[in-house]
Amino acid sequence: MINTNVQSAINDQIKKEEYSSRLYLAMAIWCEIKGYPGAAKFLYDHADEERMHMLKLVHYVNDRGGKAQLVEIEQPTSEFESLLDVFEKVMDHEKFITESINQLYEIALSEKDYTTSNFLQWYITEQLEEENLFNTILDKIKLVGNDKAGMFHIDKELDGMVVAPAPTE
Repeated sequence: MINTNVQSAINDQIKKEEYSSRLYLAMAIWCEIKGYPGAAKFLYDHADEERMHMLKLVHYVNDRGGKAQLVEIEQPTSEFESLLDVFEKVMDHEKFITESINQLYEIALSEKDYTTSNFLQWYITEQLEEENLFNTILDKIKLVGNDKAGMFHIDKELDGMVVAPAPTE
């Protein structure tokens, strides 16, 4: 049976992962209507990936004898100044999620829930990869600045980026 403090912390993380999915969906919609089809596709895929992160947590809690909870979440912002603004906000959000995963890991350790600590290792590694990916994208966007041809190429590159599917277990 899962520890109640750990279950509560994981349920909070489920909310954050669901918000992440909705945030990236809002960003994808913005990109699509602003003429960035590659960035839109990338962010639609990323929204799906975040939903899978959420479901992985849901299944984990339920499989451990607990009960995953869905709660009301706030509406994400849907207006952005530029593609740079979108990806700066993505980066800020990923840093927030990294900190949240680290706090969740700390709770699992303090409760001596080593099974959950082990489970969370995947999320810790995933966050390192996410931050690295978005730093790379931001570096490229900053490199081209306001050059329309450069932005066109970045959008094409984003279209070809594959988002790795999250394991469902």
